[in-house]
Formats: sequence, structure tokens, C-alpha cells
Amino acid sequence: MPGYADLKHAFDELGVGGRPVIVHASLKKFGHIAGGPKMLLQALLSSSNGVIVPAFTYKTMVTPEVGPPNNGIVYGSGRDLNKMAEPFRMDMPPDKMMGVLPAALLAEKGARRTSHPILSFGGLQTDEILLAQTLFDPLAPIRVLTETDGWVVLINVDHTSNTSIHYAESLAGRRGFVRWALMPDRIIECPRFPGDSSGFNAIEEHVRPYTRRVEMEGGAFIQAVPLKRLIERTVELIKKDPLALLCQREDCERCNAVRDA
Repeated sequence: MPGYADLKHAFDELGVGGRPVIVHASLKKFGHIAGGPKMLLQALLSSSNGVIVPAFTYKTMVTPEVGPPNNGIVYGSGRDLNKMAEPFRMDMPPDKMMGVLPAALLAEKGARRTSHPILSFGGLQTDEILLAQTLFDPLAPIRVLTETDGWVVLINVDHTSNTSIHYAESLAGRRGFVRWALMPDRIIECPRFPGDSSGFNAIEEHVRPYTRRVEMEGGAFIQAVPLKRLIERTVELIKKDPLALLCQREDCERCNAVRDA
């Protein structure tokens, strides 16, 4: 059951002070945290220079009957899910698969959120980073974070949760996809949607020399990787092997579309 001092000490050990970070987290291994996610954010902010988190809302997505070819999707397969889709709004809660931290961050005074209807980011003390995102460049905040010597912090999660690897994929020339989102008055097209992340743990051995990790009680851990090194190694890996980091599931439409391309 870590407290503020425990988490502050762990974040300080990672050595990310003075740099902005993108955070992916699962807090279950911590058990009860005194002060909850809010306290964890305070400890993180005191040890970094601004925090962003994915605040994605997949519940806005709809699947059309037809669309562009080789798009990693089965057209006409989402009729039932389309009926449950919700129009995007700025106060829409992040999907539960994001964990509890994004919702906690968005509830903080001074928090900002981008307006992408599927791939929004939330942030504290990171307004300039968030402003880079557009509908046509959804991962731009990661680009700016990388250019400003940012780090990715993984709290009790592995690289399958590491959104920044998708940005590296695009730099390496890997194709993105088109998806569609429901708005209050229309459906809009969202280009450059990323692929599947199930195979991303293959990057671990390539970034191990740059990874800093702190072990905590109960099997909990926090690790951090400088984004520039993560992006460089990922691009190099995909340039060497165009099929690197793809998952092995035969039914994965997005990975199969990358292989076909």
C-alpha cells in the first residue's frame, strides 16, 4: 500500500525530473493507495515536467458497410455495435480499458483534453504538447513529447500498452488505417488510426539498455524509457524487418493488413 513518499521516491529514482512524460498505468497491483489516483498524479507531477495520458473513447466508433480496401476491418460487421455507439463529447469518460488514471487526471483543476473523437489525450501542464494534435495527425502529441526529450512511464503495464510505439511505426512507414466516429450531428472519418499493439513486447529487449525500472512491494513496478531511444530503436527494427512487432493472431485484421501491404 504505497503512499505519497513511496511513489515520489520511485518516480525520483527513474530520473525523469524536468521532462514531460506520457503515462500508462494499472493501479491494481498497488492495492489501496492512500489518496488514490489523485495522490499518484501529485507525486508524478512533482517528479516530472508535465503529464499526458491517453483518454481514448472507442465507444464513439462505427463501422460502415463499405470503405477503402485493405483497411484492417470487416465492413458491415459492426451493425450491433453501431447501435450502441455514443456521440463524442469533451466530457465523455475515457474507456475503462484506459484504467482509472486518465479519468482522475481529467478531473484535476487545470487539466486539458484534445478533441479527437477516438484518440484524445489528457494532460496537466502540457498545453503546448496537446495543441499539436489534429484529426489528421492524432499522434502529434507524442511527436512533440519526443522532441522535448520526454519519457514514457509504464506503471504495472508492459509495452502492449505503450501508445508511443504506434508513432514510431508511422515514422518507419508502416501504414495506418481509417476509422469512423460518431459526432452529435454527423459521422466523421478519422485517418491514421494505429494498428494492433499485441506484439509490442518484442521491443523490450531492444530498449532494455535505456530502460529504468523500480520494483515495489507486491510485485508492483514502475519503468521508464526515453522516447527518443524508444522511437529510434523501433524505427530501426521495422526498417530491418517490416513484420516486426506484429502479433501472431490469425484473426488480427490490422496486422494481416500490414502483412498484405
